[in-house]
Amino acid sequence: MSELVLVTGGSGFIGSHTIVRLIKSGARVRATLRTPSREGEVRDMIAKGGVEAGDRLSFAKADLMSDEGWTDAAKGCDYVLHVASPFPTGLPKHEDDLIIPAREGTLRALKAAKSAGVKRAVVTSSLAAIAYGTRANPDQPFSETDWTDLQGPRASAYVKSKTIAEEAAWDFARREGLELSVVNPVAVLGPLLGKDFSTSIELVKILLEGKMPGCPRIGFPLVDVRDVASLHLLAMRHPAAAGQRFIATNEGFTWLIEIARVLKAGMDAEARRVPTRELPNWLVRLFSNFDPRLAQIVPELGRTRPATSAKAVGMLGWTRISNPDAIMATARSLIDLGIVET
Repeated sequence: MSELVLVTGGSGFIGSHTIVRLIKSGARVRATLRTPSREGEVRDMIAKGGVEAGDRLSFAKADLMSDEGWTDAAKGCDYVLHVASPFPTGLPKHEDDLIIPAREGTLRALKAAKSAGVKRAVVTSSLAAIAYGTRANPDQPFSETDWTDLQGPRASAYVKSKTIAEEAAWDFARREGLELSVVNPVAVLGPLLGKDFSTSIELVKILLEGKMPGCPRIGFPLVDVRDVASLHLLAMRHPAAAGQRFIATNEGFTWLIEIARVLKAGMDAEARRVPTRELPNWLVRLFSNFDPRLAQIVPELGRTRPATSAKAVGMLGWTRISNPDAIMATARSLIDLGIVET
């Protein structure tokens, strides 16, 4: 019988694409859902990804903040991919509102993996656990040897949650003898399969809707969600991936204004509202007093955090979709799903 893989957070952006890739590769998938009534919605998402899952996809109820259901969810599985994690749409009232679910949810998934005797667990972390500290070599991009400084001035609640959760995962794996790999994505774009999406997608949505008079001078490394999914499979199966962490990114660093220009050039009438001028930092700081979304990005104005995926490419043979293709796929899916009206 084909391998059975538990994917946590099956309704999410990365989770749903990972399920598609797993089923296409011949695996069976059991996906955790916090709300079981979403099973039909997830099946529709997987179908949109080109897979009629049938009995190759099943579901288990599990919540990051509850012990209930985790042992049964992982029972009989060959691998566990822990993709689920809280992601903020705004500033939390207290940093523990993010840190505790991220850490405890990760530990619940790994305890279940250990109990089930899986071959390997893979945890989805983030560049946030890497790129908010001091680089070993400041002239080089961030790599897997770097770690975020939790005491640093720019360690937000989200950054802390991802770092603490990943640290807890490695500590558990070493202590319990669990084989572990970690994937650290950067800002994730690409085609949506449903209406759940991250802050990275929200920025493209805002650009398409023309809700900003211009583009703040912020930027990030980018990666396509389909490549993040494929890297999870490599981290799960490749013999060399055991005990390793892998940054999922295209090389380079992309400013928001560059994303806007790709949209403007590639979408004609649909992108007529996209702003293509850059806002001065002082103006963004002024507007941030009235808009909480802008307040979140003020610390990142003008800052670059380049990262390299040379390890994933060289060790695992990972390949990537170009940034313009990822940007355009994001925009087209936002329109196709009716999230953005043209």
